[in-house]
Amino acid sequence: MIDDFAAYLQIVPWPMQADVVFWSALMLVAGGSLGETVFRRAGLPRIVGYSAVGMLIAVLNQGASSHYLIGVVRVIVDLALGLLLFELGSRVNLRWLRANPALLCTSLAEAIFSFLAVFAALRWLGLSLNVALACATLTLATSAAVIGRVSSELHSAGQVTERMVIMTALNTLIAVLLHKLVIAWLHLDTVGDWMAAITQPLYTFGGSFLVAALLRGLVAWIARRLNLRDENSVLLLLGLLLLALTVARMLNLSTLLVPLLAGVLLRNTSVRPWVWPRHFGTAGGVLVLMLFVIVGASWSVQALALGGVAALVLLLTRSLVKAVVMAAGAHWSGISLRQSMALTLALSPISGTALVLLADLQISHPVFATQVEPVVFSAIAIMELLGPVVVQWALRMASELPGHSASNGKGMQP
Repeated sequence: MIDDFAAYLQIVPWPMQADVVFWSALMLVAGGSLGETVFRRAGLPRIVGYSAVGMLIAVLNQGASSHYLIGVVRVIVDLALGLLLFELGSRVNLRWLRANPALLCTSLAEAIFSFLAVFAALRWLGLSLNVALACATLTLATSAAVIGRVSSELHSAGQVTERMVIMTALNTLIAVLLHKLVIAWLHLDTVGDWMAAITQPLYTFGGSFLVAALLRGLVAWIARRLNLRDENSVLLLLGLLLLALTVARMLNLSTLLVPLLAGVLLRNTSVRPWVWPRHFGTAGGVLVLMLFVIVGASWSVQALALGGVAALVLLLTRSLVKAVVMAAGAHWSGISLRQSMALTLALSPISGTALVLLADLQISHPVFATQVEPVVFSAIAIMELLGPVVVQWALRMASELPGHSASNGKGMQP
């Protein structure tokens, strides 16, 4: 009888089939509602709610852990991360690093020693050399998406916030470099082509820098001639960013490096300070919501069962080494021990950056990537809800949220 009624109403097809538009709309409604709920009721960052929706999808075994990011999902992730990385890069003041070389040394030490310690810990657990190397590389970078969104949403300002931004930018650069070197090593290990192993990382960095410089030039040109408070100008900027990311994908360059380097170049070569367009928050909010839902849904219960123990060891080792390095360099770089501990917490999240690097590994070495997936997906799952909360704790500990008295240490940006 229902079939006849549906035929009478000309409901075709029947039974009804939900398409990608329906699920995308449902994801936006669920993520937006839960994000506002946790923000207003629990005082937590909105992305906790976004990620919770994604993790519910994963628990229901509807996640995407067995597939790399493809099609429209990859476009959404690249554009959302591109916006956040571009914003992050535009907050990096290279003159500060020249004025405070201890900060640069601490940042490099934090990244290098974290990588080596995680690699050693995973080898101790019995993982193969290549798997341990890949896992240590993929989880090296702090999540630019998490720290950028939380600090922006909570309007934090101060020593820890600025150092968190610059250290995240630097360890992202190092992570992408090491990732390309690992892919080159895997290629050399399987094919034995020395030339490809050497030229591929050089091509990636050189090409990404050129595309970033071109993007920076076009954005600066628009900023000088158009009002960035106008919505149409922002749409043009979004189009340029998407075009740059598409070119990067077509040329097999890094979709992480291009926006990050473009933001750094824009900040440090512009005469006037870069003003972040207000409509980017509106357009980017939808993309960020979808990004965290997608990342939250990227793991599976099976992956957590296989790689959960190794992921816990990885995360604990990573955090312990960061804490030691930060404490050792605190006085030298101009911050207190309390601020160094807050900075350690702030640098702990793992999220979208690791997922994109893993997706690239799945494309270049799909068989090998299956050995890496359980550990990396488990690390993402553990930190997806915990990461934003930890960053909030860190900023509150450092007294850098509105209503707290921020410390003005000698290492503050000039």
